[in-house]
Amino acid sequence: MKQFTFSDMNRASGEILEAALVEPVSLTKRGKDKLVILTAEQYRRLIGRSHTQAYGLLDAPEDIHQELMTGLDDIIGTDNA
Repeated sequence: MKQFTFSDMNRASGEILEAALVEPVSLTKRGKDKLVILTAEQYRRLIGRSHTQAYGLLDAPEDIHQELMTGLDDIIGTDNA
């Protein structure tokens, strides 16, 4: 599994997301794994479900998009307001 830092995500998010389409990607903060990015299909297999509602970042309903952004902000310590 490839690893990137949160700082890398700020600089090269496109590259990291492209890598996540091929294999799961770990995001680290202060040397510790904090997030894993994986495809929707990989996630469904992981949790044992074949039919889960999944959205892309751009087509997610506003409430789901905001929840995701708030969670990411909490993890990386920024404010999305």
